[in-house]
Amino acid sequence: MRIYMSKTKEITYRQALNEALFEEMKRDEKVFLMAEDIGPYGGAYGVTLGLLEKFGEERVRDTAISEAAIIGAGLGAAMTGMRPVVEIMYIDFIGICMGQINNQVAKIRYMFGGKTKVPLVIRTEGGTGRTLGAHHSQSLESWFIHIPGIKVVMPATPYDAKGLLKTSIRDDNPILFIEHKMLYNTKGEVPEEEYLIPLGQAEVKRKGSDVTLITYSRMLLYSLEAADELEKEGISVEIIDLRSLIPLDVKTIIASIKKTNRVVIVEEDCKTGGVGAEVGMQIMENAFDYLDAPIKRVAGADVPMPKSPILEKLAIPDKERIVKAVKETLK
Repeated sequence: MRIYMSKTKEITYRQALNEALFEEMKRDEKVFLMAEDIGPYGGAYGVTLGLLEKFGEERVRDTAISEAAIIGAGLGAAMTGMRPVVEIMYIDFIGICMGQINNQVAKIRYMFGGKTKVPLVIRTEGGTGRTLGAHHSQSLESWFIHIPGIKVVMPATPYDAKGLLKTSIRDDNPILFIEHKMLYNTKGEVPEEEYLIPLGQAEVKRKGSDVTLITYSRMLLYSLEAADELEKEGISVEIIDLRSLIPLDVKTIIASIKKTNRVVIVEEDCKTGGVGAEVGMQIMENAFDYLDAPIKRVAGADVPMPKSPILEKLAIPDKERIVKAVKETLK
C-alpha cells in the first residue's frame, strides 16, 4: 500500500501529465516539446495546454503533420544533447514512423557502442472508449515490447502518470509513453512535493489471497470494479498494475502467484500475440509449479475496432468478463 509522505491534491490524469512536463521543462532547459497542435491548441487532449505561454515557441514547437518528421527530428535532437518529448497524436498513426522507431530510435545507442545517448520520450495515446472506429481506437503496445532498445510505459493513474513521465524524461534511453484516451479525465491523489517512480516496478494496487489479477492502463479500473464485486462473494483478488511493459517486473508477478496460486491477465489489446501472451509465458517459465489452475486471459477481440458503441463494447474486456474469468480459475 502506498503511503504519502507529504500533502496531496486530487487532480486529473491530464493535469498530472501537464505538471510533469512543466516541472521537467523548468528543471532542465534541454527538455522541449515537439508535435502537432501542442502549442496554442494544447494538444488533442489538452495535456500541453498553457506550456507555450510559460516556455515560448522555442521549447513548445508545433510541427507539420508528419509523424516521420517528428520522430526523425526528435531522434536527432536527442543524439545531440537535448531531451525532446515528442507526441504522436494517436498510436494508430505510429506505423507511419515505424521504420524510424524500430531501425533508428531503438538501435542507435547499441550500434554506437553506447557512445551516444537517446533520451527521447515519445508520448502517444491509444485504446477504445470514444467509438472512434478502426483508425483511432487501437491498442498496439505489443508491437513495441518486441523491439529491443525501447522501453514501454503505460500508467493507469494520475499518480503513476506524473511520476513515470518525469522518470522517463530523465532516462537516457528512448521510451514509448502510452496514455489511454479514456483516462485523461480520471482523478486521483498526487503528492504536492516532487517524486519519481522507477521504471520496471509494478505495483500491487489491491492485496488479496485467492487469485492474482495482472493488468495495466485503463483495464486497471475495470479490474478494481471486478474485485469489489467478487469481494461481496467472499473471493479475495490481488491486483497487480504492471505500469511498464518493458522493463517488465516479473519478480512482483511471481511473488503474488506464489501466494494466490491462480492468475488472470486482463488486457485491452488483441489477444493473439498480445502483452498477456508474454506475461503468461513468464509465469509458465518461472512459477509453473505454484499454479493450481490454468492461466486465464481476458483480452480484446481479434477484430478491427468497430465504430458502433455496442460492437466496440463487445470487443473489449469489461467487469463481467473479468469476474467470470476469476470464478473459472476457482472451480
